[in-house]
Amino acid sequence: MKQKDPRLLVQPSPLLKQAMTTAQAMREVIYALVPATLAGLWFFGLGALLVLLASIAGAVLTEWAFSPVETRKRRLADGSGLLTGLLLGLTLPPAVPLWIAFIGGAVSIGLGKLIWGGLGYNLFNPALVGRAFLSGTFPNAMTTWSAPASGAAFFQVYSSNLAPPFMQAQYDAVSAATPLGLMKFENQSTSLFDLMVGNTAGCIGETSGLLLLVGGVYLLLRRDIDWRLPAGILLTVALFTAILYLVDAAHYPGPLFSVFSGGLLIGTFYMATDPVTSPLTPRGAWIFAAGVGLLVVLIRVFGGFPEGVMYAILLMNAVTPLIDRYTQPRVFGTGVETK
Repeated sequence: MKQKDPRLLVQPSPLLKQAMTTAQAMREVIYALVPATLAGLWFFGLGALLVLLASIAGAVLTEWAFSPVETRKRRLADGSGLLTGLLLGLTLPPAVPLWIAFIGGAVSIGLGKLIWGGLGYNLFNPALVGRAFLSGTFPNAMTTWSAPASGAAFFQVYSSNLAPPFMQAQYDAVSAATPLGLMKFENQSTSLFDLMVGNTAGCIGETSGLLLLVGGVYLLLRRDIDWRLPAGILLTVALFTAILYLVDAAHYPGPLFSVFSGGLLIGTFYMATDPVTSPLTPRGAWIFAAGVGLLVVLIRVFGGFPEGVMYAILLMNAVTPLIDRYTQPRVFGTGVETK
C-alpha cells in the first residue's frame, strides 16, 4: 500500500529564503559600475584597462591562494573579490604602475577581508583599505595624475604602467591637477559640465559624475543599497559647503562642485553603502551618513589633502559597531530600564 503524502511537512530552518543572494548583490554593483568604468577607459585609454585588470588579478588571486580548498570555489563564485578589485582599480590614477595596482588588490583582500575572517566579518571597506595602504606606501604614484585624452587615444599605454616592480617609474610628460587640487591650491574652479561628463584629471572611475549617479540610481531602484546613506552623505556635504559658500564665495566651492568633484559619488554609492561596514538601523544610517559628509567637508576645506572621502568612510567604518549598539530599537514587549 502506497503511503500518502503528509498534510503537514516539517522541514528544518531556515524556512524563508530571500531572492537576493551574495553573488547577485555583487553582480548588481558591478553592473552599476559599468557606465563609469567605460567612461574611464574612454578618457584614459588602454593603460587604465591594464590597471583595472592588475587590481582585479591581485584581489582574485589572493582570495584563491588564502581560501581553504573546500571553500575556494564558492568564495570565488560570490564575486566579492572581483568587485573589490574593480572598486580599488577605479580609485587609482590611470598611470599608476601595474605592480602597485596588483599589490593594492592583494592588500584589499588580505588585510581588508580575509584577516577579519572573510566576507561579512570585516570592519573596514576592503577596497578602501587597499587604497589607504597604497596612498601611504606609494604617495608619489598615487598623486600623479594624467590629463584625459579622447577616444582616439584608447590604445595608449603610459610608460609608468610598465615600470619594473619596486623601481622608480618615469611618468609621461602630460600631467594635470585634479579639480579638487586646482580649487584647494590655486582657487581655480572647473566647469560643472566637465565634472559631470568626466573630462577631468583624476582616478579612473571617479571623474564622470553623471554616470556614477546613474549607476547609483540603478542600485536604489533595485533596492540593493539603503537610500538613507547616499541621501544623508550628499545632503550633508551640500549643506555645509553651501554655508561656507555663502560666507565666502570667492574662497570656498559651491555645493554642486563639491558633490560632483573627486571621489564623493563613487564613495557615496558604492563604498559607504557596503552593508557589512555600515550601520544596520535606520537611525544609525543617518548618523553614519552625516558623519561621512561632515568629515569630507572638514578634510577638503581645512585639511592638508584636497580629498577626504577615503578617510571619512574609513573613520566612520571604525565607529559603525558603536553606532549599531546605541541605535538598536527596543525589543518588542520590553520596557525601558530604570535605575
